Amino acid sequence: MIERILEPHVVPLVHDLSVRRALPRGGRGVGPFIFLDHMGVWNYEPGKSIDIAPHPHIGLSTLTYLFEGELLHRDSLQTKQLIQPGDVNWMTAGGGVAHSERMSPRLANTPHRIHGLQAWVALPAEQEDRPASFTHHPRASLPEFSIGAIQYKLIAGEAFGRKSPVETFSPLFYLDVRLGADSKLVFDPARQECAFYLISGSISVGGNEIASPQLIIFKTGAKVEFDAKSGTHGVLLGGESVGPRKIWWNFVATTQDRIENAKALWREQKFPRIPEETEFIPLPPETPITPKGDSPHAKS
Repeated sequence: MIERILEPHVVPLVHDLSVRRALPRGGRGVGPFIFLDHMGVWNYEPGKSIDIAPHPHIGLSTLTYLFEGELLHRDSLQTKQLIQPGDVNWMTAGGGVAHSERMSPRLANTPHRIHGLQAWVALPAEQEDRPASFTHHPRASLPEFSIGAIQYKLIAGEAFGRKSPVETFSPLFYLDVRLGADSKLVFDPARQECAFYLISGSISVGGNEIASPQLIIFKTGAKVEFDAKSGTHGVLLGGESVGPRKIWWNFVATTQDRIENAKALWREQKFPRIPEETEFIPLPPETPITPKGDSPHAKS
C-alpha cells in the first residue's frame, strides 16, 4: 500500500523564517501537487510577523490555507485579500504574476501565531500560459462533513462524492482531515496518485506506527486505509499527474526556455507591478536544483 514515507526537511525562507518542506522530493510530486510547505507554528511578539516581499510565479496555482493566524495577500492583479483560518487563497500564475504576503494589520500590535500550508499545483501544459487570476474562498463556502469519527474539510477538488468551489484545472483532491479516537480512514483514489501529510499525532498503516511530521505516499491507485488513536491531524492530497516539470526558484514550467524567459522578465522588472508595494525579492544566484529536486530559494 505504501510507496514511500518521507520526513519533510527544514528550508530557510527570509527573515529567519523556515518551513518544513514535504514536496518536491526526488524531483517529483503527488498528482499535480509539486510543492508543499508546512509553515510554522511561528510565534510573534507585537509588531513582528511574516513579511515576504513581492516575488513572481509562472506555470502553477498557489493554494494557501491557514490553521492559525492571518496573512495579507497582495498581487499584481490588484488583489488585496486577508486570509484567515479555514479560508482558501487560490492564485493562478499562468503566464506570470507577482505577489506578497505580509502581516495582517489587525494583528500588528498583538502577540499571534501563524500556522498553515502552502501548496503549488502545476498547471496542465495547455494551461501554463493562461491569464493570471485570483480567487478567495471563505471557510463557510468549503464542504465540511464527518464520516465516523473523522472530520473532513474539502479544500479543493473532489472526494467522497463532494466538490469544492475552488476552480482547478486538472483532477485533484485536497482535504483537511482530523481523526478522532480509534478512527479508521478509508479512501479510494480511483487510480490517482495519493499521499497523506501527517501534521500532528500518529497513524498506523499495515501494522507500522508513523509519527508526525511525515509524508506518506501511497502506491498509485491503491486503496488507502489507516488507523488513528486520537488528536491526529493531516491533509489528504493527490490527483492525476500532469507530467514532469522543471522548477527553479518560484518558476514552474514544461521547458527550460520558459523559465529563462521568466528570469529575464523579473531581472528587468517587467512583471506587472503590485499596488502599494515598492520592494521586491531579487533573483537568487544561479544555484542548480538540489539532488532532492528542491530549489533552496523557493518562496511561498
